[in-house]
Amino acid sequence: MLQAIGLTSTPRRELPPLVDDLTFEVRPGCVTALLGDPGSGKTTALRLMLELEPGRGITYFRGRPLHRIAHPGREVGVLLGDVPGNPARTVLNQLRMLCAAYGVPASRADTMLEVVGIGGLRDQRLGSLSLGMERRVALAAALLADPFTLLLDEPAAGLSPRERNWMYELLRGHAALGGAVLFTTDDAKEAARNADRVVSIRAGRLVADQDAADFARTRLRPRVAVRTPHAARLADVLGREARAARRAVEIVAESGSRLSVYGSDCAEVGEAAFRHGVLVHQLADEIGDTGTPVPPVPQARSEARTAAHATAVAAAHAESGAAAEAGSTAGPGVEPGPEVEPSAPVLGAGAGPEPGPGVGSAPGVGSGFTPFPAAGGEEPGRPARVGSGRSARAVRRVGGPLRPLRYELLRTFGTATPLLASAAVVVVSVAITLVLARLGHTPQNRLLAAWPQSLPLPPAALGAGLLGALAFGEEYRYPSLSADRGTVPRRMGLLAAKLGVCAVLALLLGGLAVTADAAALGLVFDSGPLDRPAEWIAPAASWAGLLIGCAWAGVLASGVFRSAAAGLAAVLVVPVMVVPLVRKSLHGPSAYPTDGLASRLRELSWAQWPPEVDRLVLGALRVMAQPVGTALVLSLMVLLCAYGFTGLRSRVRW
Repeated sequence: MLQAIGLTSTPRRELPPLVDDLTFEVRPGCVTALLGDPGSGKTTALRLMLELEPGRGITYFRGRPLHRIAHPGREVGVLLGDVPGNPARTVLNQLRMLCAAYGVPASRADTMLEVVGIGGLRDQRLGSLSLGMERRVALAAALLADPFTLLLDEPAAGLSPRERNWMYELLRGHAALGGAVLFTTDDAKEAARNADRVVSIRAGRLVADQDAADFARTRLRPRVAVRTPHAARLADVLGREARAARRAVEIVAESGSRLSVYGSDCAEVGEAAFRHGVLVHQLADEIGDTGTPVPPVPQARSEARTAAHATAVAAAHAESGAAAEAGSTAGPGVEPGPEVEPSAPVLGAGAGPEPGPGVGSAPGVGSGFTPFPAAGGEEPGRPARVGSGRSARAVRRVGGPLRPLRYELLRTFGTATPLLASAAVVVVSVAITLVLARLGHTPQNRLLAAWPQSLPLPPAALGAGLLGALAFGEEYRYPSLSADRGTVPRRMGLLAAKLGVCAVLALLLGGLAVTADAAALGLVFDSGPLDRPAEWIAPAASWAGLLIGCAWAGVLASGVFRSAAAGLAAVLVVPVMVVPLVRKSLHGPSAYPTDGLASRLRELSWAQWPPEVDRLVLGALRVMAQPVGTALVLSLMVLLCAYGFTGLRSRVRW
């Protein structure tokens, strides 16, 4: 169950808050609509529930606030606005990246693409999708980890009647399997037609919390739906009798053979038709708007898609069975992931509501597919705990903890950003190197690094800092990963993966730039400016430390400030502002020289290292003694402390 208690947004300047003391609940097994006019605070309420916006109040997801849930993506599926993600990323890469973030198998992405009916678009870019296809991708992302709760903001906005029908049937299938669904809308008829319960708000305050039937009876106009081949004649008869009886009756011609009669009932309309000999094919009381029926797709096409969906489900079951063999020996106290059972009941096969018109337009719609059904008395769709009455061998683990390294690799190489940044760095570096070699009077180390005295950092270091600054750009796009009090973005495993991947990228970028510079010098000047270095370990260590330090500064700053621009600014602050201060502090002779430090370290160690290690230690000390190295170390320490402080604050708040 979802319980929102006292939600209140931060008051605006001289204006009341958008959401003011809003309290309601969303029950499992039903679809709830949050109804309100545009600007009434529906989206703000969802953001407060997801802890994406500052304010008061708390929301419990089955008894726990979001920041107390270890894996929020497995508990809450979210659709807010447009599909989050880089427009250049493919649909399949986007979903597989989220699979790694949620800790579910990568094959789940292919299965969900089949469920939402866009298996053929897996290689399409997100920026090239239509609105309807974007909604399907967003739903696939929301359902990826089989969450118990779905929070959807205007999910059917801009969709055709066929797409709307498809989406709401899918939501009903999720609710029929025990899930809780909350969607926002500003259309009262849509809320009455597609929800089991309607929560009405106005100006951020609760107006009513009703069952859909009560809502339609009190807020919508009841009517009599009539189908007759003599619609015009029956309308004239009903109008004359209403005028004779002096009753207010409104007759609306819906189509060639359908009439909607407001202010009357079935008995009066039927008796009037009988007295005047008008043939009636349908006569029924209706409340609200039942919508225009959507023609079903051809039977052959529907069967083909259903067969493709069944194949995808069977593949998911097979993979989960293999995972079960590996994880069947889980010990006590281990909380398993969601489970898969081949005998899972599906809607449309003897369970749940009958599919409505047009339900067969996409695979999975009307079937209520979920790979994580309940068993042994557990909640539908929920994993069972080891030691809760079920044997450990009966638990089938799907996934495990978050897979940060795989997630980071998919995020990094899912777009062309690393390749474009590398190409730009190489071109700029080669150009600067050739100009410096033409002018002369530049040391060889700076010549190969393309680092003139006038630039704060070489192009390769700036490129490494840019890649590091972009490292935290994805996590804050996903509401289930970017709670204000931090869950996934604050995990140390994810931070270590980002630092490791960025360090490797920085070293590759630096090696590529140096190689390209040397090749360009050899090609243009016949290796004239280059000499064989007598000592290369210390310069190489210095170069590697500079690149890794810039990349890590970008990663930490973007993680602290949640902005790529702030991450790149932190990289530039080091040589522009911190280095001059360090130079002043290090100016003058040292009272305590560090000569012989390597030999003293060797005496303290238990194992004897080779003499070559002394040169590495001395090279590292020289790098740290330089102003740039010292400034980078200080900046990284400050940023790491700030990152840890924000993570600690997110845990102790509340």
